[in-house]
Amino acid sequence: MSASVVRRTQQERREETIGRILDATITALAELGCTATTIGEVCRRSGGSSGGVFRHFPTRLDLMIAAADAVRERQFANFEAGLAALGDEHADISESLRVCLELLRTACRAPMNAAWYELLGAARTDPALREHLTPMAERYHAQIVDLGRSLPVAARFPADVFDTLLLSLVHMFDGEALASTVHPQPELEVRRIELMARMLALVTSDISSNNEQ
Repeated sequence: MSASVVRRTQQERREETIGRILDATITALAELGCTATTIGEVCRRSGGSSGGVFRHFPTRLDLMIAAADAVRERQFANFEAGLAALGDEHADISESLRVCLELLRTACRAPMNAAWYELLGAARTDPALREHLTPMAERYHAQIVDLGRSLPVAARFPADVFDTLLLSLVHMFDGEALASTVHPQPELEVRRIELMARMLALVTSDISSNNEQ
């Protein structure tokens, strides 16, 4: 007797199609840049048609914004998985900070994050793209702060200090990721992580001393 065929629902087929389109858009943005990520290129990579793309994304701008949001969602899923894998084995504050910094750098260096950088660069001279990305970036950074506050190390800092430090580190690693494409400095990058971990550990020590006085 032949095995029964599992039929997918219309919603499942729709989600699969959208997923292929977004995957193709993200990889094209990361590999080719914003200008070269045309609807035709997305169709070629996803195996669909322009009509199929526009059925789900009425304009190219809608597709770019959806791709940016998909990167955001996937980045947080990956980051949360990385945090869960860390566990509580790092009792030393400096070591715990170093591991968190490495995880943050890895997120910024993820291939798909290059799609986000491409869209940010394009938004500088594209008012429509900038208008749509601005509130998304605000939500993105707020989500980063909320996630960061859930880390045990966050309790060692005043909330405003921690938020400022975290977003400053994100921006530092963003800049490092971009600069490394033309001027990689691996030895400097190793020293940077160690230095930042020690500096942050000293800050926590100073804060603890002041609180005890």
